[in-house]
Amino acid sequence: MNQEAATTAPAFITPDALMYMWNGHRGLTRRVIDAFPEDKLFNYQIGGMRTFADMARELMALAANGVEGMVTGQFKGIEELDYHNGDQKATTKEALLKQWDESTERMNKAWEQMPAERFTEMVNGFNQYNMPGFGFILYLIDNENHHRGEGYVYLRSLGIEPPPFWDRF
Repeated sequence: MNQEAATTAPAFITPDALMYMWNGHRGLTRRVIDAFPEDKLFNYQIGGMRTFADMARELMALAANGVEGMVTGQFKGIEELDYHNGDQKATTKEALLKQWDESTERMNKAWEQMPAERFTEMVNGFNQYNMPGFGFILYLIDNENHHRGEGYVYLRSLGIEPPPFWDRF
């Protein structure tokens, strides 16, 4: 499918339905964070990958700042995001979950202001991902799913059964 067809085809999903799906993923990722023993959340790694707390910090920053950038048309660069510059300082699971909830609230609040045409406009997410707006939103969701999958591997390696991946609502 070419770019023109991708941005002019009839709508498959409404913005509200897409956000409903994304919030299902956010809730599931939150349950994955919560499934970790606190010490393992911040200290456990496999094969040189980051801790799951570090992955969660990335997901928080990308979701909230990504949707806010979509609304305003002004994106921060990756290096300016709080997970990258060290401003996210949660050192307990409780604090990390609180930040997760705040990030989700920011994302949802910004989403309510999203101009409908933004989904088919070209955006340059975080000043490096040049694609249609809908593609950028799907990138954010895909990135969360990818890192949540890494969290599943971590949990299983610790002998912990992760939440069912299909139980998003």
